[in-house]
Amino acid sequence: MLETGLIVGHHDEPLYWHVPNDRTVVSLPDSETLWGKLWAHFKYGSLKGFAHSHPGSGIPSPSHTDVTTFAAIETGLGVPLDWWITSQDHVVLLRRVPPGSHNTPGFQHAYFSTVIEAPPWTEKLRRLSEPNEEI
Repeated sequence: MLETGLIVGHHDEPLYWHVPNDRTVVSLPDSETLWGKLWAHFKYGSLKGFAHSHPGSGIPSPSHTDVTTFAAIETGLGVPLDWWITSQDHVVLLRRVPPGSHNTPGFQHAYFSTVIEAPPWTEKLRRLSEPNEEI
């Protein structure tokens, strides 16, 4: 399974499938195209967040790279977003903990995670995470 990404719109619709050739089991490289799409959907008011897949099963959790990327994108855009991580059998939704919350002792706790029902795009994200699958 290879990491795959998706820009998600306000009505949980897929806006852009991020399937770079250099993705791996443990990394999802960004690109000028991805940043351009994020910015364009933000400008048009259609950006809700970003989803990506993690290999394996079980409840996925964000890596340090995930959390720093979430923070960098939110800082760049100036707004909090929703962040989904899928595994083969679970989906979690991460959101930034509001500033001043008693649950934010350090940066690693800046996001809280909730296991949720699979959004409508989940199966396609999982399918595109399989090697040799195309959009």
